[in-house]
Amino acid sequence: MAQIYISLGSNINKEYYIRCALNALTQHFSCLQHSSVFESEAVGFAGNNFYNSVVGANTDMPLHDVCRLLKKIEKEHGRSENDKKFSPRTLDLDLLFYDDVICTTPAQLPRDEITKNAFVLQPLAQLAPHFFHPVAKQTIAQLWREYNNPQQKLWKVEFSTL
Repeated sequence: MAQIYISLGSNINKEYYIRCALNALTQHFSCLQHSSVFESEAVGFAGNNFYNSVVGANTDMPLHDVCRLLKKIEKEHGRSENDKKFSPRTLDLDLLFYDDVICTTPAQLPRDEITKNAFVLQPLAQLAPHFFHPVAKQTIAQLWREYNNPQQKLWKVEFSTL
């Protein structure tokens, strides 16, 4: 069983699409853990605020299959393959970790955004503080304590998964 962590983000009808993502992921992964949902300003472009969170799960799926599944869920919820990197989106699902795998294909693992963006690192630190980042050689809690980017502000929002 591989331990995986996935970031969820949306800035178009964000509550609806985060809920859709959680429902879809629950159908494919058992014992899904979910962080709090945080709201943050768009990074890299002018746009509506995002909702972001992180889920964790264990899976028997091979890495390639997990990546394909996440792209399929995004597409089923209005994401286009032609979407620009820094643009509004209905749903963004990024695999952050697949155990301690380090690779560039089929996805960059561990995901570079973990150490760069508060909207990924804070919910991940809430969910998996003791998980060890195999490249940074620190726990997620250590990375969050040392994180310093005052431009990236985020705040916890009330969010019900019901």
